[in-house]
Amino acid sequence: MSEQAAQPPPAAEPAGGTMQRILGAIERGGNKMPNPAILFVWLCVIVIIASALLAWADIKVTYQVVEAPPVPVEEVVQGGSTQPSGGLPDASVQEGEYRVVEKTAEIQSLLSADGIRFLFTSFVANFRNFAAVAIILVVMIGVGLAEAAGLIGALIRKLVSVSSEAMLTPIIIFIGVLSSVASDAGYLVLIPLGAAAFKSVGRNPLAGMAAAFAGVAAGFGVNFLITPLDGVLTEITNDASALVDQDRSIDLAANLYFGIASTILITIVLTFVSVRIVETSLGKHDPSLESDDESLDADKGPEVSPEAEARGLRYALIATAAVLAVITLLTVLPDAPLRDPVTGDIVGDSPFMDSLIVIITIIFFAAGLAYGRGAGTLRTSDEVLASISKSWAGLASLLFLFLLIAQFIAYFNFSNMAQVAAVKLGDWLEEANIGAVWLLIGFVFVTMLVDFIMPAAIAKWAILAPIFVPLFLRLDVAPQTVLAAYRVGDSPANVITPLMAYFPLIVIFTQRYRRDAGIGTVVSMMLPFVVVLSVIWTLFFVAWYLLGIPLGPGSPVHLD
Repeated sequence: MSEQAAQPPPAAEPAGGTMQRILGAIERGGNKMPNPAILFVWLCVIVIIASALLAWADIKVTYQVVEAPPVPVEEVVQGGSTQPSGGLPDASVQEGEYRVVEKTAEIQSLLSADGIRFLFTSFVANFRNFAAVAIILVVMIGVGLAEAAGLIGALIRKLVSVSSEAMLTPIIIFIGVLSSVASDAGYLVLIPLGAAAFKSVGRNPLAGMAAAFAGVAAGFGVNFLITPLDGVLTEITNDASALVDQDRSIDLAANLYFGIASTILITIVLTFVSVRIVETSLGKHDPSLESDDESLDADKGPEVSPEAEARGLRYALIATAAVLAVITLLTVLPDAPLRDPVTGDIVGDSPFMDSLIVIITIIFFAAGLAYGRGAGTLRTSDEVLASISKSWAGLASLLFLFLLIAQFIAYFNFSNMAQVAAVKLGDWLEEANIGAVWLLIGFVFVTMLVDFIMPAAIAKWAILAPIFVPLFLRLDVAPQTVLAAYRVGDSPANVITPLMAYFPLIVIFTQRYRRDAGIGTVVSMMLPFVVVLSVIWTLFFVAWYLLGIPLGPGSPVHLD
């Protein structure tokens, strides 16, 4: 026997070996990334040190800005508050009174005397003025109560149960996208429920799980409704816009039209991918591969009888209709209190638009309370208060993250680094003659790349917004357009990054139906969703931008 024949044959590369190596590298690199809270601590430190170095190097820029002349206002003090507030101006600024002025922005060191003073004196104010904190706390009063009562889970189960086999996939995906209004419910209820629904009609349960996961995570950034996430992203966008123009801001509905259209698009695209690609590649389900560990099934909330659940849903529907009727009367009637008192407008800068967070909270609170009474899951006022307290307690880590994000944004603003960077990049881009469309596509791609190491939508936008919103403003791209582009890049890759908070849970759910499943199983199953959705959604956004369709009520694509 020759020496060559004596050697054992080389081991065959396991199926998906290249993919496994890529995933292993991503996982190892991801495991080295710190917790988002620690990451923002380091970012604050980096901003402090970088501001000192850049100030020492005397970095500055000169630019032109359109500015209105100062208008005298009368300072009034709101009752019960020590914080003064500016009143309405005596006369509006007339067209033509605006003037172009030249300004110079230079880096301010956070290690100078003024900088150190700012670090110590602004810490509490930075957190207090970070509006996202109040928004998430208020919204979770209603959403937390509805989730604790079991309303969210009951709605998902009801909608899935009444769908036909042909409509099962689009309905699960559509509900998944809408579930971002209460994201935990989507991950914890809809994904295992999607698998069970598919299995009940003889289809591969992993395909049902993949469809639900794609809807919940890949379409997380848009919705038919205004969600708590919208409130946070809007406030961060406004903070970033203020770096260039203190008077420019967007409201909660700035991306509403785009969000509704994107929800429909995402449902169609993900349904096609699920039926034509994913379910076909998965093939027929083999029950012998299932795990016998019942603990892998998800907790579906309070257990109630079908009769009690139906009664609770009926009560919730009545309560929701009653609230909507009251809100309608307060809005649509002439001289209604939620109309603009001067113009009578409902959308735009009106009390109705400013009240959306409160309205959402009231609707969820009323529906959740009515469901709890009808289903018997909330019997006493103590249980109601306990559910609200529990929902707030679950926000502890998020609130601490908000504290750090608020400091990072404040330090970044104080240093002027974002403004200087935006002017420098804007000058370079203008000289390079790169069109806004290609720049927006590049921004979508950058967001997708960042998503692999930082899937959290809020944390990621808190870093990207202070850089890109001022940059695009200098190129006459509206903040709401930048936010819409961010939504396109933010969500699709959520389903394949091991750093996504619920990714390990999805792996566990997958092991319920395939014992040997791992990260590679989930990623290979979800990758087609990412590729197809990313391409089509980006093209959809570009077409929307080029056609100049408003992104929301009073929110044009281009600067007004």
